[in-house]
Amino acid sequence: MFNSEEHIEQEEHWVSVSDLMAGLMMVFLLIAIVFMVNAEIERNKIRDVAVLYDRLRTQLYEDLVTEFAPDLDKWGAEINEDLSIRFGRPELIFDKGQNDLKQEFQTILEDFFPRYLSIIASLKYRDDIAEVRIEGHTSSGWLGREEDEAYILNMGLSQERTRSTLSFLLEIPEVQDEKDWLKAHMTANGLSSSKPIYIEDGEEDRERSRRVEFRLRTDAESRIAAILESQK
Repeated sequence: MFNSEEHIEQEEHWVSVSDLMAGLMMVFLLIAIVFMVNAEIERNKIRDVAVLYDRLRTQLYEDLVTEFAPDLDKWGAEINEDLSIRFGRPELIFDKGQNDLKQEFQTILEDFFPRYLSIIASLKYRDDIAEVRIEGHTSSGWLGREEDEAYILNMGLSQERTRSTLSFLLEIPEVQDEKDWLKAHMTANGLSSSKPIYIEDGEEDRERSRRVEFRLRTDAESRIAAILESQK
């Protein structure tokens, strides 16, 4: 009789343990399902942001081309699909080794920049623009200087040129109503000879490397970063 009762107690004990393990497995399974659902939701959010900003970039590119296509040749400029606008005729921009804007470039900017601003700061785009970058680029080398010293000298020159450009743009009468927005979004970036332009045989195109670019950065990156941060 004693052995029978002990056997029954042991069976009840193991049944309880197995029920507990089964319950725990269900809990872990539900947690895993919830985690996978949340991960899928976050992936969809990132995808939706990427799709939205790809469409925005395409539309903005088309608007810029429509506005400026008739003027690009005379300005020595080009518009790229990454939303950069390159002014690549150095004889119109700065004298060699100098940071003062030539009169020709001032005239170009007085025509170009108010029209450019009317597009990027319009209600259609302004809330999606994170940065308006003015980039100054030089060719490599500096007469009579070693490579590293030439790079540093060109860095200083490119920075001075972008600051001169920024200063000039902020004084254009037609942009005064948007000056606060510009000061919050526009930056001047001297890049020295870090991004030269090459011709087909791999040799540097020194003339085209000396250029000024306007480049837009949307806030897609910050929105995606915020989504990723929320997953931690």
